[in-house]
Amino acid sequence: METGPLQGLLLLLFLPLLLSRGASAGSLHSPGLSECFQVNGADYRGHQNRTGPRGAGRPCLFWDQTQQHSYSSASDPQGRWGLGPHNFCRNPDGDVQPWCYVAETEEGIYWRYCDIPTCHMPGYLGCFVDSGAPPALSGPSGTSTKLTVQVCLRFCRMKGYQLAGVEAGYACFCGSESDLDRGRLAPATDCDQICFGHPGQLCGGDGRLGIYEVSVGSCQGNWTAPQGVVYSPDFPDEYGPDRNCSWLLRPPGAALELTFRLFELADPRDRLELRDAASGSLLRAFDGSRRPPPGPLRLRVSALLLTFRSDARGHAQGFALTFHGLQDAADDPAPEGSAQTPAAPLDGANASCSPRPGAPEAAMGARVFPTVAAVSVLLLLLLLLSLLRLLRRRSCLLTPGKGPPALGPSRGPGRSWAVWYRRPRGVALPCPPGDPQAEGLAASYRPLSASSQSSLRSLISAL
Repeated sequence: METGPLQGLLLLLFLPLLLSRGASAGSLHSPGLSECFQVNGADYRGHQNRTGPRGAGRPCLFWDQTQQHSYSSASDPQGRWGLGPHNFCRNPDGDVQPWCYVAETEEGIYWRYCDIPTCHMPGYLGCFVDSGAPPALSGPSGTSTKLTVQVCLRFCRMKGYQLAGVEAGYACFCGSESDLDRGRLAPATDCDQICFGHPGQLCGGDGRLGIYEVSVGSCQGNWTAPQGVVYSPDFPDEYGPDRNCSWLLRPPGAALELTFRLFELADPRDRLELRDAASGSLLRAFDGSRRPPPGPLRLRVSALLLTFRSDARGHAQGFALTFHGLQDAADDPAPEGSAQTPAAPLDGANASCSPRPGAPEAAMGARVFPTVAAVSVLLLLLLLLSLLRLLRRRSCLLTPGKGPPALGPSRGPGRSWAVWYRRPRGVALPCPPGDPQAEGLAASYRPLSASSQSSLRSLISAL
């Protein structure tokens, strides 16, 4: 029995669900001039060569003159990390943001993070001051020793809010766009604390909120803006197993242009399909062994349905693609290296998966309600199970910065929890008085604000 027509019919049945959501996801802000699509800027290939923007900060050393350090152009012969005979900021070690080596100071500092205004992934709205009275984001909040950016985004999505903010490495706040009207931007470098749940992500700072749109990494959405970005589910975390997600793109115009900024799928069984939303016809399909073209991909459709499925073992970074609508693809010749559709179906799939023209609409309508009801119940159960698992998993993950290994938490007879942060603006909660190890560390760290101390004490007492 052929599965192509059945698959196309199911996609058409789900379209009303996507259409009814309106422009609820991905429509707040456009990708703009961002040069980075990963949360830690590992994909930055720009030309900033000082640690501060617009000529500020310290000059970077050339990567072909840093052989005495761990990273140099000699350690990256294939150029995978973007190193070479230049002194541009890069992130070769998967740190929380791009950095570079600098001339060593008297304090022994030989590298610095780069503050790059154009290197913030679309969906990240910036670093904001949170004085706590009133809070920068007025919705519900929570703390977690497993906090990542996506954990907070998922929490606020489930609560029905547009924005999610991460603070101090372990705290999550939810809010709406109206909160931004009274928000106060802080320097980007103030949001410098590592997420407790991921060593390669930043989760705000002390009294500083890193704010994101909750559409980042969502599993479904309806994009109607002229341009935007679609991320794989759970981004910037890796996508998980058995994911089945759909996004509908309907920008103004008669055609679309897609550009894949990132694409990393685990194996051929993890698959991204591009279909004509009107007919269900398969236009393109990509997986772990078949990557999308490096340049723009032109599609002569006015509405595009993206579907992504991962198998039971799927774990990888995923994808990020930008899109924008074209008024008339025929009058806009494709540049060299771009690809256009229509194209031959892949894997022997039928060119069209839609019902026959003239099929009785009443019969299709009768099948929509029970299908939608069953899927809605299943999704609700899955969300409840995921929330229970999240609440029951507790641990404490502390991550060292670049340089000598940092100390972590210790537990033993008569000892309480201790937390040390090895960042340029680190924090410390020392062990009981008299511990020489803690007393030596405390002098080199800045204390937490009163509000952050209170939140962290509440968090640790629940462990």
